[in-house]
Amino acid sequence: MDLHERIAQQFHESIRTKQMAMDRLAPAILEAGERMTGALQAENKILACGNGGSAADSQHFSSELLNRFEMDRPGLPAIALTTDSSTLTSVANDFSYREIFARQLRALGQPGDCLLAISTSGNSDNVVAAIEAAHERGVVVIALTGRDGGRIGSMMQAGDVEIRVPATVTARIQEVHLLVIHCLCDLIDRSLFGPT
Repeated sequence: MDLHERIAQQFHESIRTKQMAMDRLAPAILEAGERMTGALQAENKILACGNGGSAADSQHFSSELLNRFEMDRPGLPAIALTTDSSTLTSVANDFSYREIFARQLRALGQPGDCLLAISTSGNSDNVVAAIEAAHERGVVVIALTGRDGGRIGSMMQAGDVEIRVPATVTARIQEVHLLVIHCLCDLIDRSLFGPT
């Protein structure tokens, strides 16, 4: 296979994964959008976390809410728990890497807030700990996972929503996660501010 064919294969696999995910994930995406919109209408906030590419996705999501997505509108309260290097490194140093998000969530999370917890495997230990902290604080969890949902899939409680991408390849899961994030931003904007 030459490199051009390899590139085309990547595109085809991405398209195929998104097509498989579309009908399966739409109800969960809608439910998650409703949970997030409800939190924002009640003057609560959305916290987000993940590792690596999922950390970038959590930051992408929070920036779309704080600034704007596709319409000019007031900023919405969202915090990516992945951005404060002093907090992340001090918690990792003084406690453990597992606690880097959970400790922030226990300090910042209030009942009625939402946590967007992102893990392609569903097994990221620090994201699992963040979900545990969210449940302690009365924070609703919206989980973006893949594969079999991992440990996170079995942690969902009443009111939580898991959006599990039906794929096993990390790149394909991350590509769908980004699309889901854009769907959530669109649902939030339309629900709070009407059609563009």
